[in-house]
Amino acid sequence: MKRCALLVAVLAVAACASTPPSMPVSSATTPEAAGLVDIRSLVPDFDLDMRYAGSNNFTGATVDGYGAARCYLLADAAKALQKVELGLRQQGMRLRLFDCYRPARAVRNFVAWAGDLDDQRTKPEYYPRLDKRQLLGDYISPTSGHSRGATLDLTLLQCGSDGGACVPLDMGTPFDFFDTRANTDSPQVDARQRDNRQRLRAAMERGGFRNYPMEWWHFTLNPEPAPNVFFDVPIR
Repeated sequence: MKRCALLVAVLAVAACASTPPSMPVSSATTPEAAGLVDIRSLVPDFDLDMRYAGSNNFTGATVDGYGAARCYLLADAAKALQKVELGLRQQGMRLRLFDCYRPARAVRNFVAWAGDLDDQRTKPEYYPRLDKRQLLGDYISPTSGHSRGATLDLTLLQCGSDGGACVPLDMGTPFDFFDTRANTDSPQVDARQRDNRQRLRAAMERGGFRNYPMEWWHFTLNPEPAPNVFFDVPIR
């Protein structure tokens, strides 16, 4: 994973999390053929808030390839995530997923959005301190590690004594926030927010996932099951 020139919170589609554009795209046309597993086949009540399947994301619209709010991962990553989730439940906590496998066509959608300088609808919420012209290049790249099926975006929930009424912990920034405050160890957030980020990172590391330090929400199974191929199977 190469380091960005600027120490900034880069979206999961950023150059730091991506691989060379020459990497081949799998010819698989279904999740099953690609070896992708629906996480709810392992944990039926997993908390999903799949942002790109709706308009609550930095593009302000449903993203190409997301025809359903489902989380797919390669089997090894899905089983590792299941282990993390079940372990957290024993501690009165749960995970909430924002994104998992991402079709390559979705990344192309991100690039097209970044190039549309007339569309500034989401600037106040997602990139308030940046000019949109800065997003292409160091921020949004034509490739993403998510398209390899072992990277995911998520947060941590604290649940009530009966395991219900789960609420997200305060992480200091929203998901997909373009700012250095989103760096996992950012000194710009308070001690409680840093502690919450560390609790999430520690739980994921115990399950074999590594954090991307520019984004507190971004994790990849280490080692990756399929590091040399992208997938472009639509989510349905």
